[in-house]
Amino acid sequence: MYSKEHLLCEINEIRKEIGHESVDIQIYDIIYNEKTKELWIITEDRPDKAAIIGKGGWVVGKLREKLNVNSIHVENYANYLQKEYQLKLAGKTLTKFQEKSQAISNLKKVLDEKLNHIYSFNIKEYMKNNEFEECERPQAVVALSGGVDSSFSLILAKKLGFNPIAITVDAGTIILPNQFKHNIKDLCELLDVKHHYINADYSEIIAESLNGKFHPCGKCSKKTEELIYDYAEKNNLEFVIYGDMLSTGTQCITKQRETIYRINLPASLSTSKQEIKSVTRDYELREFDGFGCPLLYEVHRKFPHHKKFSIQRILRETRASALEVGEALDLIWSFYKTK
Repeated sequence: MYSKEHLLCEINEIRKEIGHESVDIQIYDIIYNEKTKELWIITEDRPDKAAIIGKGGWVVGKLREKLNVNSIHVENYANYLQKEYQLKLAGKTLTKFQEKSQAISNLKKVLDEKLNHIYSFNIKEYMKNNEFEECERPQAVVALSGGVDSSFSLILAKKLGFNPIAITVDAGTIILPNQFKHNIKDLCELLDVKHHYINADYSEIIAESLNGKFHPCGKCSKKTEELIYDYAEKNNLEFVIYGDMLSTGTQCITKQRETIYRINLPASLSTSKQEIKSVTRDYELREFDGFGCPLLYEVHRKFPHHKKFSIQRILRETRASALEVGEALDLIWSFYKTK
């Protein structure tokens, strides 16, 4: 429907209208979904992407209005190659585990579909239009915090047929605020998923964090994981599912204990934060601004030098293309807003 020449003509005209300098833009490919009226523009390199987006997003915004489409996504070809490579590696890993669970075979089918249509793949539409049979007994524990990543993991685990049980470690409101508990309750009821809280004492981690001894996230995550692995082991559940977005490719499934395997569900599909939010919005969950829990923000307030460790995490997610640059900037900026 749209040729490179037509798009370049429109883009250069818009750049001229708003006073941007003239540049030689290279477009690698164009993908248009007529059903959803979404347009993907794949550029040769990052500077071409920047030129199409324009300062403050003005160019791409005006282009969307001119073309009368619902949305325009601009990516550079290097990101395409990275995502394609990650998905291929994840596919090899999933193939090794398909015999262990039909749900993993179902996940592999979703991955193959995404690999064949990387930019036009719409996970929300795919899951809505494809049904998978649920296994008779629960096969997986989903670590559910009430945030968007873990909520997405529970939704996907249910759709894929894992017949999951959701588990939340409750270390008190300084780590798990009550508003997250509302999301947990609502989502589990909507999905008809059994949920259990594990009450745990994190007082030592909290106290030492508030005394500036260390950044809390590492020790907190490690203790939470151990408690959930213990639960899975005790209840003969082979898989523990996390909302990890970074452990892509070969690390999407890893052995943790003799009988326990960890599945990083969003990472297995190289899922972006935008894709995750597109799915979770249908479940009317509360969205929360910022990054981390109240304990983390209190540590940031008392010991500002610890912010760099949180920023490192955000930058890792950005490098992995899990976060857009603008999303990462908003999260980092949230550390410096006056509370």
